[in-house]
Amino acid sequence: MKKIIVCLVLGVMVLSAASLRQNDKYFEILKNLDIFATMYKEVNANYVDDLNPNTLMRTGIDAMLTSLDPYTVYYSEDQIEDVRTENTGQFGGIGAIIGERNGGEITVILPNKGYPAEKAGMKRGDVILSIDGVDVSNDYDKAGTYLRGQASSSVNIKVERPGQGQIDFKVDFEKIELPNVPYSGMVNEEVGYIKLTGFRDAAGKEVKAALRELKKEGAKKVILDLRDNGGGLLNEAVNISNIFIDKGELVVTTKGKLEEMNATYKTLNAATDTEIPLAVLINSSSASASEIVAGVMQDYDRGVLIGRKSFGKGLVQRTLPLSYNSQMKVTIAKYYTPSGRCIQAIDYSTRNDDGSVGKIADSLKTGFKTNNGRLVYDGGGVDPDFSVERQKFSPVAIGLLSEDLIFRFANDYNSQLGEIDNPVTYRLPESVFTDFKAWVVDKEFSYSHPLQDEIDQLRIAAEDVGELNRIAAQLGGLEKALAKDVLSDLEKSKAEIMFLLKEEFVTRQFLEPGKIEASFSFDKDVQKAIEVLSSSSTYNQTLSGQ
Repeated sequence: MKKIIVCLVLGVMVLSAASLRQNDKYFEILKNLDIFATMYKEVNANYVDDLNPNTLMRTGIDAMLTSLDPYTVYYSEDQIEDVRTENTGQFGGIGAIIGERNGGEITVILPNKGYPAEKAGMKRGDVILSIDGVDVSNDYDKAGTYLRGQASSSVNIKVERPGQGQIDFKVDFEKIELPNVPYSGMVNEEVGYIKLTGFRDAAGKEVKAALRELKKEGAKKVILDLRDNGGGLLNEAVNISNIFIDKGELVVTTKGKLEEMNATYKTLNAATDTEIPLAVLINSSSASASEIVAGVMQDYDRGVLIGRKSFGKGLVQRTLPLSYNSQMKVTIAKYYTPSGRCIQAIDYSTRNDDGSVGKIADSLKTGFKTNNGRLVYDGGGVDPDFSVERQKFSPVAIGLLSEDLIFRFANDYNSQLGEIDNPVTYRLPESVFTDFKAWVVDKEFSYSHPLQDEIDQLRIAAEDVGELNRIAAQLGGLEKALAKDVLSDLEKSKAEIMFLLKEEFVTRQFLEPGKIEASFSFDKDVQKAIEVLSSSSTYNQTLSGQ
């Protein structure tokens, strides 16, 4: 009996301690909310300058959430429409990407194929002057506001087209549904290619339809391009995985603080094709749902991964409603691939210049095994099976791009080029490069030799230790040797400049599909995928772990 009483007393004490801890937590929350509200009121009342209460509070909210992770964010009421567009891919507009070029000119960057802007006749390079009579010259925000409206209405747009003068267009507003698969097609006689840019509603259906169409066209192998795909809906990651792996297979597990966040997601349907050789392209901007698909293909040894380590976002978010029509997106769980690994980057803040995960010590990583026993690791993105160095352009090419000189040359030259028959096989005439050199030589644009940065650092270091005078002459000689010679540098970088010119002209005639097709011959990742898929022994040995 005494034992029972002791146990009951201990149980009550444990419950009381837990209750006290919980009460302490709520007290701390209420205390800090009171402190924050009091401070906010006093700063607003006493600060020497007038303050905008909304701006002040938004700064506090953003700073608080930044201390958690980069994906827990607050959306004010006036941001909700942009959030809806991001999540659903639907909005009322003209169907064109608009940007600033040439000193702030509001320019049509790319009309979307089959949408109102393209159907009305607007082209890449058109400079928007006014919308419904309202001057929007050099005012991007105003132009963006006037270029969205209710579907079934229309808008009058005046543009300046290089070489043709001013043109007026009447363009309808439509509900713009951004496709998850903006392009699919054959890279060669046997290899099909699917570009997936989002994981919005129906992404799985779009990929499945693209795969079936490619097989009708003769595809015996396929490339799934997830590069620069930041992810989206988790269920669409499951649906896309289900295209290549069969019914009942584990795709992803989520684990959170709340029990209802713990879930397993398995494929629900028969696969479309479990046998076709598959190469998945990833890079440092492949994140979230993209990493789920890539990780699943790797864990089941269903396909080879090619490119660069993915972003490392192994977190799941949910959007929650707040007062006054505001919302927040909050991280609710971590996700784990079938092998058990979480690919969340260990350090949110440590990133390389290209956005890729910083180096992670081996001691911080845990090894897992794929179905065939291949070793894979957690802790910072999905590693490709075949690493390909990131495409790098020469300093002169980067200078041309940063100053929009390729774009501006095409504005002036486009009418002289004539029709392009096929984006893949088209070869730019040598005369275009000759004309480009003559056109660009007197244009001002900056670039420097990569070694110039090293010389600058050496100059600073020498000055700090009082040795600059002693080596100044040598540094000057090096700088003279590296001094830019535009014509010479253009010749040295001819191949990549010819590609950039071809891509620009092809984009103007064939829009985004043409741009993608034009890149195939210059794209290192695509070429590596073709190489691996074309060698059955390489492909099979990689997946078998031999």
